[in-house]
Amino acid sequence: MGILVKNGEIITAAERFVGDVYCADGKIVAVGPGLEKRSSDDTVIDASGQIILPGGVDAHVHMELPFMGTESSDDFETGTAAGVAGGTTSIIDFVIPNRNQPLLDGLAQWNEKAKKAVADYAFHMAVTWFGDNTLSEMQTCVREKGIPSFKTFMAYKGAIGVDDTELIQVMEGAKGLGALVTVHCEHGDAVVSLQKKLIREGKTHPRYHAQSRPSIIEGEATNRAIVLARLTGEPIYIVHVTCKESVAAIAEARSRGQIVLAETCPQYLLLDDSVYEKPDFEGAAYVMSPPIRPKADGHQEALWAGLASGLIQTIATDHCPFHNVGQKDRGINDFTKIPNGAAGIENRLGLMWTYGVLAGKIDVHKFVDLFATQPAKIFGLYPRKGSIVPGGDADLVVFDPTATQTISAKTHHHRCDRSIFEGFEVKGKPSHVIVNGRVQFKDGKLDVVRGAGRYLPRKLEKSSLMGAS
Repeated sequence: MGILVKNGEIITAAERFVGDVYCADGKIVAVGPGLEKRSSDDTVIDASGQIILPGGVDAHVHMELPFMGTESSDDFETGTAAGVAGGTTSIIDFVIPNRNQPLLDGLAQWNEKAKKAVADYAFHMAVTWFGDNTLSEMQTCVREKGIPSFKTFMAYKGAIGVDDTELIQVMEGAKGLGALVTVHCEHGDAVVSLQKKLIREGKTHPRYHAQSRPSIIEGEATNRAIVLARLTGEPIYIVHVTCKESVAAIAEARSRGQIVLAETCPQYLLLDDSVYEKPDFEGAAYVMSPPIRPKADGHQEALWAGLASGLIQTIATDHCPFHNVGQKDRGINDFTKIPNGAAGIENRLGLMWTYGVLAGKIDVHKFVDLFATQPAKIFGLYPRKGSIVPGGDADLVVFDPTATQTISAKTHHHRCDRSIFEGFEVKGKPSHVIVNGRVQFKDGKLDVVRGAGRYLPRKLEKSSLMGAS
């Protein structure tokens, strides 16, 4: 039984036209005008007046992540289901072994967790330390497990963070394997020093989380990571860029031809640090690292300009939710104990369409590129994902640009008691989401299957990295 999506406005990163898409056996079979049913059992979706988009690819999420003494509240089932409700049909999660734990032991744990996924998933491998066997395990990840991207943290010293020597070793190892290093850029020692100073002064409120991680700390680490990547000749991908200092460092590096890629997230584009002043510990919902920045300092403008100009290639979510009650409140008397992270995978499409496309900050093709195509290209999933072409996976979003909704924790599909976008009005939402050739979201209702998600082994193409740069 196939699916025929009729009379929609097909928008990709490069094209825009009215036409039809026919899908069968989990694949896109044909794209063009005037397509007809091929079987009496085919499902027909009338997309008249609506837009047909490639399914979204979120290249930065953390499902059921053990972190700061607890675990992120969305597991692979609920988190991927929330993604489907928001038009995201594929994710890349992070295997994050404990310090001194073998990488492949961590991978075994994440493989088990991910069996619950309702949509397709891939992994980045975090290197949280560098030992005698790390390089050979990295080799196994790339050549046997289909994991050609490695995550490093310059923050979280003493836990999952690496020092500069280890970071250089990861970069050198990745270069030899044709892999890509992704980096969380914050000066870890400076963060610890500021945290201790603020706690000594009795400053425990969530607002001090942001003050312990100012933008100059992110900017310095971004520049240092870029310098080390230049030294080793390794391409680099900077995750969750939040500030103008980081954008400037990326721009300088790219101007001299270095392959530096970057992502940002909706929260950094749309929120400012006034959220930390919410009463009754509500500011804890916004505790994430790096933190949300002051609006007056021009960070949002720099990020939007970076997206429009191509300095920043992707919009991810860093989806890593925790309940305020029962998780975030373990830090009610000490902001350093508040688990870092928030939910967002369901909201990316609506927010970026409303406050990006409709606000005139990015055009429709740039939107599709950021939402689906570039993350698929950079991380080795294209054209299987992020495209609407025959032979690609039948992951499609039928998007109603006239529909409206108000984001709220009362109605979202995230397993989380707060929404950091509570009250945001969005125009446009999915009417249908097709995942692997099956309608899994229709008219506001999910119809997902636990365990239907498939693991996506990946192989990077140097041309995609060069093209993105």
